[in-house]
Amino acid sequence: MDIQKGQILTGKVTGITKFGAFVQLAPGRSGLVYISEIANTFVNNVADFLTVGQEVQVKVISIDEQGRINLSIKQALAPKAEPAARPPRSPRQDALPAETDGAPVDPDFEDKLKRFMKDSEGRISDMMKQTERRNSKRRR
Repeated sequence: MDIQKGQILTGKVTGITKFGAFVQLAPGRSGLVYISEIANTFVNNVADFLTVGQEVQVKVISIDEQGRINLSIKQALAPKAEPAARPPRSPRQDALPAETDGAPVDPDFEDKLKRFMKDSEGRISDMMKQTERRNSKRRR
């Protein structure tokens, strides 16, 4: 059996390790599915997702110079439907005040935010100066 990159094949799990699972693709040909390629969710323990003897569909990700085959289960899954793109906002909508949970946003919010940021930056710079003074006294 000629195995090529990008093929989707069915194989049988022959071994499970802490870093992935070995899958037999054909007699005498097997590959490795790394733990990061098992599922679209976080995989802490491979045995939670796969068992020895289980048949799985895998996609051939790569074949290196030494003939080792890297496989992926999550790439072999049918692609999920992409969320519909939002229509672009019209200029008139951008000019209107945004609403959060039905409550209108304060029109002076931008001014308040600018003042807060300016005050915060001033306080942070003052704290940094004090810290530098303390550190320079300790070095003497």
